[in-house]
Amino acid sequence: MAHILVLDDVPEAAVMIGKILIRKGHEVATFTEEEEALQYARSNQVDLAILDLKLRTMSGIAVLAALKKTNPATRAIVLTGYPGAETARQALSLGASHYCVKPVDKRELEEKVSQALG
Repeated sequence: MAHILVLDDVPEAAVMIGKILIRKGHEVATFTEEEEALQYARSNQVDLAILDLKLRTMSGIAVLAALKKTNPATRAIVLTGYPGAETARQALSLGASHYCVKPVDKRELEEKVSQALG
């Protein structure tokens, strides 16, 4: 299965997403700090990054841009509690394949992860 990085500034959200994906057989690394997630991505394979849009010190879009510099093949899904056309456009222009509205629906997440990895 895939190596997935999850970054959300709400620890419970990161853990919940991680549990859903682990049950699907993926290897998951969860983070609440942007720099820790980026450091992990620099030294480990990341097939898919699931990134919250609103983080503590960076936006999910900035993290996505940094991840793409490290490994352009990394796929991404952006999570947001604030959906909008501009958010979607930005995420997609940087290479996110999908975005999910929070709170995350388990089935929708599983479907979008499957599509992103497809």
